[in-house]
Amino acid sequence: MNLPATLLLAVSAAAFTLPASAQFAKPEDAIKFRQSALTVMGTYFSRLGAMANGKAPYDAAAAAADAEVVAMVSHLPWQAFGPGTDKGRETAARPEIWQEQAKFKDRAEKMQATVAEKLLPAAKSGSLEQLKAAFGPTAQSCKACHDDFRRK
Repeated sequence: MNLPATLLLAVSAAAFTLPASAQFAKPEDAIKFRQSALTVMGTYFSRLGAMANGKAPYDAAAAAADAEVVAMVSHLPWQAFGPGTDKGRETAARPEIWQEQAKFKDRAEKMQATVAEKLLPAAKSGSLEQLKAAFGPTAQSCKACHDDFRRK
């Protein structure tokens, strides 16, 4: 699927999921949605990481496009962590998500800010050095949430 079609699909999904609790008929629907969004985000972030770490050739246009997807998708999964979505399907989410909602929300917002303020501008700059510099802090923001809220 080409990038414009992927972005259109993702934006459409975002528009329909804003009041997520009303959108999901069953907890397992919310879980499936958030797992899918996190998988998409992780895939595109991994592509950036491969370039930043020299495991894939650097392609400035691909880096910018991948970062755009990460930035947009970074807003999708969080509303699908509503009450009752801690059960209903196999998940790596730890109970602390529902016990420490403010901390969880803070971690998500910090990750989104890091993506928007560091990763996206660096990827759009066309500079591999800027991408490398922004990738580490962005990866750390992801790791902070995983350390606190994701099962190993």
